[in-house]
Amino acid sequence: MPIGLREILFILLALVFIFGAKRIPQIAKGIGSGIRNFKGSLKAGAEDDADQGEERHGS
Repeated sequence: MPIGLREILFILLALVFIFGAKRIPQIAKGIGSGIRNFKGSLKAGAEDDADQGEERHGS
């Protein structure tokens, strides 16, 4: 059951009432920053794993 336009608008309206219009951009910026940090950590972890794999095979 996909989320429709009506549900998205209802969620956005509820967020405006709960947090206020001025806080929503700050919240979105914080969420975006957290996602970027998470992706960066995953990428760094994958690179570290690849480096360790090369060390094991090279020895």
